Amino acid sequence: MLNKMNSAIRPYRWLSAFFVLAFGIVLISSLTTTLHAQALGWEGETGVFVTPLAYTASAEGQKLHPVVAYHYFNAGSIIGDFHEASITVGIGKRFEVGYTHEFHTFGSDTNVSPLWQNGFEIFHGKANLIPEEFHKQKWVPALSVGFMARTNDRNVGNFEGMETGGMSPMAEGKNNGDIYMVASKVIPTKPFSLVLNFGVRGTNAMLWGMGGNAPDWQARAFGAVAFAFKGPGGSTIIFGSEAAQQPHHPMNFPTLNIPTTLTYCMRVVPSSKYKLNLDFGVAQLAGNVAPGVNLQARHQIGVQISYGF
Repeated sequence: MLNKMNSAIRPYRWLSAFFVLAFGIVLISSLTTTLHAQALGWEGETGVFVTPLAYTASAEGQKLHPVVAYHYFNAGSIIGDFHEASITVGIGKRFEVGYTHEFHTFGSDTNVSPLWQNGFEIFHGKANLIPEEFHKQKWVPALSVGFMARTNDRNVGNFEGMETGGMSPMAEGKNNGDIYMVASKVIPTKPFSLVLNFGVRGTNAMLWGMGGNAPDWQARAFGAVAFAFKGPGGSTIIFGSEAAQQPHHPMNFPTLNIPTTLTYCMRVVPSSKYKLNLDFGVAQLAGNVAPGVNLQARHQIGVQISYGF
């Protein structure tokens, strides 16, 4: 299969400079507490674009606060498109649980694209151990632990393993997951607020399951920084960037080297009166992963919309 991949993949480029430039010139607004209540990440957890925050999907005065979201990511002509529908429920001020289903649209390469099969299920939860500014200490960040559990993942090495074993590609896939600890801190400055986020996860998943399983569990670091300013009409717009280390290679493909994922993202909250978020991002996933192997997923566009009740 790897030989087919080497011969089938053609040079490919995404022109994303316009989007990155747009992020840089947007007026960004100051962070409000409403962002913590419905700021969902890629897999449905409260997060940035692809990495979790220490905050939970809670809302002032609500014991249960449900948030629904739709996520879209264009992973390129080889890998295809991903769509996700999620629901996350904040429980009190310290907990959240959620469910996400991932749908996959096949890429156009008949030899390589079948390595990415139909979607899988994602279950997640988070508990806030230390709230931000605990005991009125302004320097204290929010600190949380959480998990992601993915089932029926049939991508990349998972599919390859079933294929060599004589099973149908549509058979039940493998499971993988993450266990993480994350700290988040909002630093109010003028004319903007600074948001810092850092965490470590133990994972046996490649690219949050989009690349199937990793050969074993590994500790991987992630982090984010964002800037926020007040916008017109009570709106909030945040510009940020993330970095997330990945396991070195997918299961059954030891020669493929997957780089650290980088994203450049923007979150828009049109009004503090409505629990609505709009997210836009560019992600660097995987380009030349081996000599002569280009997965053409180097500058990929994603959008998300979430709404809290």
